[in-house]
Amino acid sequence: KWSRETHVFFHQLWKHGLAGKVGVCLQPCMRLTTEPSGYPEPSWKEIVFGCQEIKEPELTRLSKEHGRHYTGGYQFATFTCEPSKLLPYLFNRFTAVGGKFVHSKVHHFEQLLLDRPVIDLIVNCTGLGSRDLASDKNVHPIRGQVARVSAPWVYEIILDDSDDGNYIIPNSETVILGGTHQMNDFNRNVNREDSRFIFDGCEKKLPSLKKSASLLSEWVGLRPGRDTVRLELEYYKTGNASIPIIHNYGHGGCGVTLCWGCAKEVVEISNTLEWNQCRQSKL
Repeated sequence: KWSRETHVFFHQLWKHGLAGKVGVCLQPCMRLTTEPSGYPEPSWKEIVFGCQEIKEPELTRLSKEHGRHYTGGYQFATFTCEPSKLLPYLFNRFTAVGGKFVHSKVHHFEQLLLDRPVIDLIVNCTGLGSRDLASDKNVHPIRGQVARVSAPWVYEIILDDSDDGNYIIPNSETVILGGTHQMNDFNRNVNREDSRFIFDGCEKKLPSLKKSASLLSEWVGLRPGRDTVRLELEYYKTGNASIPIIHNYGHGGCGVTLCWGCAKEVVEISNTLEWNQCRQSKL
């Protein structure tokens, strides 16, 4: 549900001429695996466009080209989106309708209540920070290192979903090469061994990267891992007050894929709250 709604949102942006502004691209994609059990039929098969299983002759060809032993995969067309462009767009939409932004460090929910005596609702989207803010020790870092290169001839996404797989994701102006998914690793420094793993793996899949791509940057991010996404309503009790909190975190490496669908559900939950219903009845 969440990924479907996000896909529809990206499609609308793309259709209405906002693709360049928000970094949305519609591109062909291959997802492959070397797992012995093959690639199970994906739950998102009906969400993306033209999803087809990759047949054995094509798997054999790709295995030979990439130096891998693929056991299954699917090809389709889908959207990619660059958060560095999407987030400013969403922020501007927020402020355009009267939203205000306050930059501060929040250590506990009680702090919000002290700073602002009247609070109707808190939406907790603090990701990895929820380990401390929400005392949720089920949240853990998944370290991801990637590289950004200039390779304007690359127009196809290649995702090797194996544990030791790499990926190549073209954006509107550059190409992302990845990547790592190291559990419970808080190191945010670029690691040279990881860099070598990324470049070696991606260059085997697409040798032209080694010959002609120019490196623009490398960086590390910590994905907020959790067994399941936490998207639920909780009441925070302090004194005689009971403040509703909608938690929305733990998306792991799927934050962009799930963002709009999860945001819509947050709105749906907020619409069931008594304070919101009272306001609506007065309008």
